[in-house]
Amino acid sequence: MFYITPCCILSYGRSKLTTLTKGRKSVSIIIIMRIPLTKYGLPQVVIYPAVVLFFMVMLWFWAHPTTPVWVVHYGEIALGAVFIWSLSFFRDPARAVPQDKNLLLAPADGKVTDIETVDEKDFIGEKAIRIGIFLSIFDVHINRAPCKVRIEKIIYKQGDFINAMKPESGRVNESNDLWMIRLEPPCDKLIVRQISGAIARRIVCRVNEGGQLDSGQRFGMIKFGSRTELYVPVRENVKCIINIGDKVKAGLTPIIRYL
Repeated sequence: MFYITPCCILSYGRSKLTTLTKGRKSVSIIIIMRIPLTKYGLPQVVIYPAVVLFFMVMLWFWAHPTTPVWVVHYGEIALGAVFIWSLSFFRDPARAVPQDKNLLLAPADGKVTDIETVDEKDFIGEKAIRIGIFLSIFDVHINRAPCKVRIEKIIYKQGDFINAMKPESGRVNESNDLWMIRLEPPCDKLIVRQISGAIARRIVCRVNEGGQLDSGQRFGMIKFGSRTELYVPVRENVKCIINIGDKVKAGLTPIIRYL
């Protein structure tokens, strides 16, 4: 995680108010003091805000003298909103991860769009509960481990970029499967699938085969709208404790409980 201190129209995090003046024009701006950003966002987390800031400066200092002041102000506000969004997309808030070993935590922020029982023959080898989570462009996009696990295998698959809200996107879209083994009893096989969406075109995975992750530990992200799925074997002692339509947070919201 790292921090950035830019200038913009709107605020995110601790801030203070100041004013820029150009002739008779003046506009109040907010100076951002500190924003937690993920290292997984590089280089976009630097390039995109820099481009927006460039256009903000161009609009402010090179606007035609006959341009109404309100046009400049609203233009700066619109660009400032884009600037804030481009930074907030890569935000990486700290979270107090629950330490209950009987829980599986959400691997992503977003909305639960589907919960189904499927035949998972590739790794789990039996029926599994599949929980699909859609991440909008306004959600935190960091992926986290659902529990303490060892990574058995990572499989990247090229594919399409259809709307990630659709369950079939998990089968046809670009994706990255992490095959995991729980390190706490029961030592079930689990799968977390990172899936690109219609907008997302970059999957980031920063863990290697054979590596271990603690419960709630960050391991990657999907940039600009996406889907994440969790596969859990069907067991009598496995209970899904969320419903379709629920909002969840990675490494924070319990979605499965071992009874």
